[in-house]
Amino acid sequence: MALDGITLHHLVQELAPQLAGARIDKITQPEKEEIHLQLRSQGQSYRLLLNISATAARLHLSQTSKKNPASPPMFCMILRKHIEGGKILALEQLGLERIVLLTVQNYNEYGDLATLHLYLEIMGKHSNLILVDPQSGLILDGLKRYSHALSRHREVLPGRLYLAPPSQGKADPLASEEEWRTILFRDGLSEKVVDLLVRHYAGISPELAREIMTRSGLAQTITLDQCGDIDLSRIFQAYTLLANPAHTPPLEPTLYYQGAVKLTRPNPLPTAFTLLPFQQYQGLPAQSFPTLAEAVASFYQSKASSNTLEAKRGSLRKIIQEQLQHLHKKKGIYEDTLATAAKGLNYQRWGELLTANIYRLELGMKEIAAEDYNEESLPQVNIPLDPQLTGIENSQRYYRLYNKAKATIQKTTPLKDAVEEEIAYLNSVLLSLEQATVPSELDEVHKELIEENYLSGKHHGKHHGKPLAGEGKNPGQNKQKGKPHKNSKQGQGGKGAKDAKGAKQGAKQGSKQGSKADSPQPKIYFSSQNRPILVGKNNRQNDWLTLKKGRPQDLWLHTKNIPGSHVLIPLEEGEEFPDDATLEEAAALAIHFSQAKGSTLVPVDYTHVKNIKKPNAAKPGMVIYEKNWTLYLTPQEEIVERLLASEGEEMP
Repeated sequence: MALDGITLHHLVQELAPQLAGARIDKITQPEKEEIHLQLRSQGQSYRLLLNISATAARLHLSQTSKKNPASPPMFCMILRKHIEGGKILALEQLGLERIVLLTVQNYNEYGDLATLHLYLEIMGKHSNLILVDPQSGLILDGLKRYSHALSRHREVLPGRLYLAPPSQGKADPLASEEEWRTILFRDGLSEKVVDLLVRHYAGISPELAREIMTRSGLAQTITLDQCGDIDLSRIFQAYTLLANPAHTPPLEPTLYYQGAVKLTRPNPLPTAFTLLPFQQYQGLPAQSFPTLAEAVASFYQSKASSNTLEAKRGSLRKIIQEQLQHLHKKKGIYEDTLATAAKGLNYQRWGELLTANIYRLELGMKEIAAEDYNEESLPQVNIPLDPQLTGIENSQRYYRLYNKAKATIQKTTPLKDAVEEEIAYLNSVLLSLEQATVPSELDEVHKELIEENYLSGKHHGKHHGKPLAGEGKNPGQNKQKGKPHKNSKQGQGGKGAKDAKGAKQGAKQGSKQGSKADSPQPKIYFSSQNRPILVGKNNRQNDWLTLKKGRPQDLWLHTKNIPGSHVLIPLEEGEEFPDDATLEEAAALAIHFSQAKGSTLVPVDYTHVKNIKKPNAAKPGMVIYEKNWTLYLTPQEEIVERLLASEGEEMP
């Protein structure tokens, strides 16, 4: 949601009493379009964030300290010179425009008290932060400078006269329904009412206009000529409640989240913030806040964290995709070489046929038709000859070509296999990258790429054998759901469910190696039977979960020959298999956290941890197994959503 004029009004009304009289201790500019004012008032410290980015211009108090550049930018130095150490006299909004005025009193260079104005203009891509001397009306500086070449209305340059952004001519909140209707009917009757509300009335954003229509019980697409007298009265009542600050009820600031998100998860990303519960978002997960300032801060800080996360994800994705593009090119070259060499294997037969027909060969012959005695029908084979060579020399020539083709295949096949293994590995890393939801998970992928020499650009082309992530050398026999492998013991799925507490304790058993700070932290989910299911979100977590956390009797799952997460079901001593519901739900998670997400009848291999091995020098996340069973499953969306919502605390 944008910070519209109405919401900004209530936000300023909350912050003004808190900031009035505060001292500006320090000014920093951690980002190109963001200023932080560190304030102190009555023994308490605050951080006021002022941002002018095109998509997230705002102000709010922040608890987040960001890293500052080595040397402060010019505008930061100007602010430090004029208002650092000063006192905030007032914080106010200009009407219902998205312009906030911060009035600061400080001593000037002559030792006299002076008053300065700091304007925060929230106008999308034209947002700006401008320091003005109110005595002369001149601009001291702006965070964005521009001349008449960019704006015909005004220049934002030091020494120029400050002019407020041009007014949009919108009506201030109206208490008279008659006057309100008069303005509404200025344009054509075919206009949508929701568009007219945004166009003619101050402080209303498209989102707020949609809420007015929702509370009126009318469609968003309704036009003015489709509204009757009662409809217009209902719209005016909703307008008065939401867009007239004098009639707004006590605020109930709320954040809304899209879809089935669990609010206790790390860094859930909100989709909107509102000053009151909005009916248009009814049914979405919501979170209430005691103050609007806290809701706004939480919304934008979550958004900023998400943007940072996506920026890092994009950078790592580019590195992986460039490597994959290079590897696919190499694979294509190897495949072409092998295809050409495969054709040369026929030369052995030609050499043998020439040897068998050596008595028929004469110098100068260009071709000979010989019966192929390797086939029952004895077909005629036309063999080209070099007329300058004898029959024996022609035969030896074909043997040499055959040996060359054979040697090419023997040398190229391992290279092709190694490239395919590396492609499979990078695909697994790419999957881990896309599944990362918190910075720590991206950091683990980043660390893995450094350790494998991809990130620095000094990758040495190491190849660690043929096994792929989650792929066995000898997969064994598959089974459909409920049918155990013929060489295995019958599964014992009827042990009964443990209570939630016992299940969590079971999840914490296993290897004690490594501290919590040093160990990866796979995710833990709970089945419908309250049994823990552990999921690795990247190769580092996969290795730790399978090779260190997993006990020999625990059950391990992975999508068959498809990059994905390692999944673990902790089992009790003497328990060979979990209950069927837990097994199927663990398989559903294995599919969800794999490249097969969204597919049907996906094969999922499962076996006990004791059957899992990691070859020497194998890449992270790559293991092999000899004995396994295979479950074919089409995950049900509602089951997966319930499992994701059951996400528990990080593992110890």
